[in-house]
Amino acid sequence: MAKYRLVLLRHGEGAWNKENRFCSWVDQKLSSDGIKEAQNCGKHLKALGFEFDLVFTSVLSRSIQTAWLILEEMGQEWVPIQSSWRLNERHYGALIGLNRAEMALNHGEEQVKLWRRSYDVTPPPITESHPYYEEIYNDRRYKCSDVSQDNLPKAESLKDVLDRLLPYWNEKIVPELKSGKMILISAHGNSSRALLKHVEGISDEDIINVTLPTGVPILLELDENLHPLGPHQFLGDQEAIQAAIKKVEDQGKVKSAEK
Repeated sequence: MAKYRLVLLRHGEGAWNKENRFCSWVDQKLSSDGIKEAQNCGKHLKALGFEFDLVFTSVLSRSIQTAWLILEEMGQEWVPIQSSWRLNERHYGALIGLNRAEMALNHGEEQVKLWRRSYDVTPPPITESHPYYEEIYNDRRYKCSDVSQDNLPKAESLKDVLDRLLPYWNEKIVPELKSGKMILISAHGNSSRALLKHVEGISDEDIINVTLPTGVPILLELDENLHPLGPHQFLGDQEAIQAAIKKVEDQGKVKSAEK
């Protein structure tokens, strides 16, 4: 019997997910398909009887919008939401805005997989000449974060994401879990992967094979020490989920017509 239960998910599809671009810290709304994914996620969680007490999101719109839509579908709009940059997507540095398939063509699929999925490989850092630098670092949402803007990352590996996420997990989320609250975390592909790595003890080598589709809730059942009672569970149609995982994995491959 699980002592604690936690639902974690990657937000619904965003506009740049659809365009196969590295979105990272550029603020994007959900696409029309992403809105449907979030709504369907809420419908499914409601059908399974979930009742949330608290929601955590990043400070990026696609994460927050996903949480809103889920709660609306569940009739739980009143549930409090707390947002932090520490749950943001991984900072992809100079890769932000670039097309993954084109990058695979230019740099090789293996290099793109390392940039996207490995634990400790960091992409080239963003510089002031980058077309999205000013948009990110002049954004008001980061002026009220718990670090100075000068100390915000310019590029991150998954290890870096875990390092900035863990204090928030330990200081903010864990106490709420241990108080008995049912929590939903509406985050991103890499912040979710980092959290799964920590909670489930996934090795540095094996995390490269963990892929999360958009808008699919993940159930974690934990014992009194917050150790998992089993592997994480994707909730929903398993065949459709596997197809969605393959779609994400294929984003970093050269399109067949270009091979």
